[in-house]
Amino acid sequence: MIDVIVAGAGPNGLMLACELALAGLHPVVLERRREATGEPRANGIVGQAVRLLDRRGLHARLSGTDTPPQPLPAFVFGAFPLDLTMLADNPHYVLGVPQARLETVLAERAAELGVDVRRGRDLVDLRQDADTVEAVLADGTRLTARYLVGADGGHSVVRRLAGIDFPGVTHDRSVSRSATVTVPASFVDPQTGGLLIPGYGLVPPFQHTRTPHGLIAWAPFPGRPALLSTTEWPAAPQTDDTPMSLPELRSSVTRVLGAELPLTAPDGPGLLRRLTSGNTRIAARYRDGRVLLVGDAAHVHPAIGGPGLNLGLQDAVNLGWKLAATVHGWAPEGLLGTYETERRPVAERVVMSTRAQSALIAPGDDVTGLRDLFAELLTNPEVTGHIAALMSGADVRYPADPADPLAGRTAPDVTVDSGAGPVRLAELTRTARPLLLDSVGAYAEIAAPWKDRVDVVTGTLHGTTASALLIRPDCFVAWSAEAETGATVSADRLRAALTRFHGSPQAPSSTSPYGLMPPTLTPES
Repeated sequence: MIDVIVAGAGPNGLMLACELALAGLHPVVLERRREATGEPRANGIVGQAVRLLDRRGLHARLSGTDTPPQPLPAFVFGAFPLDLTMLADNPHYVLGVPQARLETVLAERAAELGVDVRRGRDLVDLRQDADTVEAVLADGTRLTARYLVGADGGHSVVRRLAGIDFPGVTHDRSVSRSATVTVPASFVDPQTGGLLIPGYGLVPPFQHTRTPHGLIAWAPFPGRPALLSTTEWPAAPQTDDTPMSLPELRSSVTRVLGAELPLTAPDGPGLLRRLTSGNTRIAARYRDGRVLLVGDAAHVHPAIGGPGLNLGLQDAVNLGWKLAATVHGWAPEGLLGTYETERRPVAERVVMSTRAQSALIAPGDDVTGLRDLFAELLTNPEVTGHIAALMSGADVRYPADPADPLAGRTAPDVTVDSGAGPVRLAELTRTARPLLLDSVGAYAEIAAPWKDRVDVVTGTLHGTTASALLIRPDCFVAWSAEAETGATVSADRLRAALTRFHGSPQAPSSTSPYGLMPPTLTPES
């Protein structure tokens, strides 16, 4: 029997499959497309998902450098530039790789882990009982698994077959146009890389520029064709269903800016896309029996601010270890249910953020007045920090012990020195195993009964005030101990956290429930 069927070989489905394989399961990924299309979609990864990819050893592959992720000095929110240099602790990361490249790297990683990816397999029906779920494919093949996860996008077949409602709203108030283009060199500002347009002025790069007539964005990506986008709010809904053309975008630019910009197509294949409607929806539930949803199958929202991959990849990593623990049989009661209780509020905050940004870019004098006020607020570092945390997902805190300041939050970028030099946390979390970091040597013995599923590293911790950290496989803190905390109290809380997230300890076994060996820096494991 298959452990888990994952429907969809996009980034979220492949990320989930990798997580399951790291945890010792044997997932099967079904993808209706015979080949990866390479179709331009997301233009990069925004937020804490960049750090997450680093903690799985994937950032170097994607960025082409061994340099750890660095916070971005500036970003944009609702067509406002965000000056992130004013923040003492900037949480906002960006990795400018197209989604097609991300899918390629994740597919390569899945192959290394032995994941069975079956392309050209179209799921048409599913049935489940108390113990199994059966996937029925278009060619009549029937596959039986313990669980099935829909990672098949906003039009999810899995969600529909499971009978899960997708409440929300669809609107056709705006028309967005995007294309990969080239422009004459004389129109490019050599100082900023923005567009210098006679009759208008500067359109800065990698920002949204709002005018009384619409929105324009110019993204001159290094090493690939530049992307130009506009958004307009026509008096009547768009009814033209003919394919988008470059002259159509050129006309839109003229209407938005009141000035003309020469555009030509880039060499080779490019993007021409028109969107005339937008969806904001969250699934009525993320689970129906043995069927679960991740990514766009569970939630869709406006793309402004680029939160989609940040949300979906973290869905996958949150679900992966919980599903694996359930299949292995040592998950504490209710652990799988925490996937939705933890991730749904995050989706709701993303919806709030994208709706707020959509309102701030809309036309109208009242919106302009709101923007004037908002511009004043953004001069306050606390306001900018709050928005940066919201957009990056750094403000996420899962339900946890309120007396523990770190529990429920993403783990800080600590280093551990066991005497042979500092080791980054990202080097210790690539196996996706639970991890106890102990700087005082007082807690390794407490965690020993869980050594079949929790690794222990002792050494001096740098980058945190905590003397010890229990880190979940999704790199969120389950428990922390301050240096001044009483050892007995900390020990009791550690045992409670180990049991809450990793079940009751079992008799020692020579077989780990995980697929890979623990990190080499873990003699206690």
